[in-house]
Amino acid sequence: MLLMNPKTLSFQRHFSTTACSLLVTVSLFGVTIARADPVSELASFSVFDKVDLAQLAKSDVKTAHGPPMRNARFLAVQSCYVAPGSPAQQMEALRRWDPTRHRELKVFLHSDLPSNPSPANFEKLKNAPGNSSVRSFVTATEKLSPELQISKDEAKKFSAPAGGGGAMPPAVAAFWTDVLTARTKTFVSGGMAAQPPYDHAGPSVRASDEVNGLLREQGKIRQQFSGLLGATGIGRGAGSLRAELYWELLDANDQGVVTLGASYSRSGAGGTYQSADVLYYASGGYYVALTLYQLWPVTVEGKPSTLVWRGDMISSAELGSLHGVERLGSESVMMKNITKAVTSFRRETGGR
Repeated sequence: MLLMNPKTLSFQRHFSTTACSLLVTVSLFGVTIARADPVSELASFSVFDKVDLAQLAKSDVKTAHGPPMRNARFLAVQSCYVAPGSPAQQMEALRRWDPTRHRELKVFLHSDLPSNPSPANFEKLKNAPGNSSVRSFVTATEKLSPELQISKDEAKKFSAPAGGGGAMPPAVAAFWTDVLTARTKTFVSGGMAAQPPYDHAGPSVRASDEVNGLLREQGKIRQQFSGLLGATGIGRGAGSLRAELYWELLDANDQGVVTLGASYSRSGAGGTYQSADVLYYASGGYYVALTLYQLWPVTVEGKPSTLVWRGDMISSAELGSLHGVERLGSESVMMKNITKAVTSFRRETGGR
């Protein structure tokens, strides 16, 4: 799971080898690498062309701007770090990661979803906290604000609230329960390509087009993850790989946002893993977000470890209006917040 805030860009969770890679085991400066050389593979598709594993293992997460993209709505950040344990252990820790335990990440509610959800799976909406972000979200819903990212057909189903206590009035909770349930079922059956557009009060925008645009502008990353992505529902039909589904209520630029996510992962040769986590629906704040992981087994100072690369990508209407210093500021804050999220994850799972 991940969280993005288009102005402050706060990301919170989800959390093919080159010809020159070494196909033997080598030992160098206390770092033993089996299979293809992970450092060379990392350099082949990422912005990290020079990484010292021994030094990286002793430092905090290394974060950098992604390659520039032509579409002003798009932004990308890459990071890498070394974690203790095997890639399989790191993947299991990512699956267990609960961002609601960390208040600074501003994820208010989180719940996993079955492949055939019912309204009961969104019962937590009734227990939303009574903070300013949730109040803004409720107000926007009751007014059917043009900033809400819903379809015209979904907007027609909203009934004016008839009172009720709690931070989330029953009519508001019922409306979003219906939207989230239907969109989850649509994703399971037809992937992102089947998702209704955001066309309630403006030009039609499809999340599938946005995520495909992000990947088109990052050709090396798209090629590195082509096998995994081709088996998922990310930017296409349902896919053959089973998704781990979830929903969240979070803060995006001081506005409450409900979002739907799907995570995919699979193992590769030599104990490697790849993972993809997509927020394929958001009620506001951003159109779509994607986080990719590549994990390699390494041995650092005699200890089994994992070299982790993480790529975060976002498409947001608000980003399109930022220029110069404002955009640079957003990129810098995005990098800081990804560092914060990874640091929280590593501390909880026995890393630094």
